Amino acid sequence: MRIGELSTRTGVSIRSLRYYEQQKLLTSVREANGYREYSPLAEEQVRTIQFYLTLGLSTEQIASFLTCVLKNKEAFCEEVLPIYEQKLKEIDDQIHQLTQIKSNLEDRIRSIQIS
Repeated sequence: MRIGELSTRTGVSIRSLRYYEQQKLLTSVREANGYREYSPLAEEQVRTIQFYLTLGLSTEQIASFLTCVLKNKEAFCEEVLPIYEQKLKEIDDQIHQLTQIKSNLEDRIRSIQIS
């Protein structure tokens, strides 16, 4: 299938599909006229990429385990767990920082309201 059809089927922009290809997350074959031709499996591959992006993972992180995940169950890919743990730590750190900011803002609001 061509890039426009893949875009329509997955709801992912053509620009994003080209980016995935640049990042080595997706492959195509170039036809003689220069058009990209994707395999029927590309639709599942794009949906898998989208899923991992919704978890907040970067394309670099996804690239490190995508081939394994597409061939096996996620649980069999040893590269996945450390990335999940790292991402969870980053999120916990962000939550802690945001909680501190929220508390500081609440204190400032209270001090202004008391004045």
